[in-house]
Amino acid sequence: MYQNRSHYEPMNTEQKKQNSPLIEIAINVLIPSFILMKLSGDDKLGTVGALMLALALPLVYGGYELVTNKKFNFIALLGFVSVLLTGGIGLLELDTKWLALKEALIPGLIGIAVLGSTYTKFPIVKKMVMNDAIFNLPLIEQSLVENNQQSRFEQSLLTSNYMFAGTFLFSSIMNYVLATWIVTSPAGTEAFNNELGRLTLISYPMIAIPSIVMMLGIFYYLWRQIQKLTKLETEQIIRQ
Repeated sequence: MYQNRSHYEPMNTEQKKQNSPLIEIAINVLIPSFILMKLSGDDKLGTVGALMLALALPLVYGGYELVTNKKFNFIALLGFVSVLLTGGIGLLELDTKWLALKEALIPGLIGIAVLGSTYTKFPIVKKMVMNDAIFNLPLIEQSLVENNQQSRFEQSLLTSNYMFAGTFLFSSIMNYVLATWIVTSPAGTEAFNNELGRLTLISYPMIAIPSIVMMLGIFYYLWRQIQKLTKLETEQIIRQ
């Protein structure tokens, strides 16, 4: 099974230029938070104007990314839908409990998709990590066959996929808790916009950064398993 390289997704050597993470954080977190917290007063943009402008930035940016990449991206689509739902809740002045449910729903759906992929031939972790841009796949596959460790490696991939789904469960729970704790004012008010801005700002260090740390832990686990099962050194496993 591991002799067929079609099981993995090779990366194109000519990758498109990636945007700076700082630019993405600024567009999706910092600038919208500033707009909501500082420009929602009646003497400035007003609650509706500030909300629409703050949501327009990540919405336009996400749409631009989808168009320029010319490839369907499930996670990017969910982010797009998330922004639309937040705008709908604010503009329609719905109960804030719907905001908390929406905040929990998006990472929850991603986690379910990741978990569901465990029962297919291609777990999401396998598609994300096992590619020629990161690992020396031919040598790894050959070593797995020689050491008769194919099945154990498959089990390691499944374990990694469960762990990856767990990071989204963490995000879902934390999103709900933070939204319930921070956003308590009625939608359509200046206080609601301020709290929504605080939620956007606080969510990044309290949810995104721990999730990134957990994902790095998953990568470390998978690398150690490859090293253990193939008997290869790091410089043989990782692409230079």
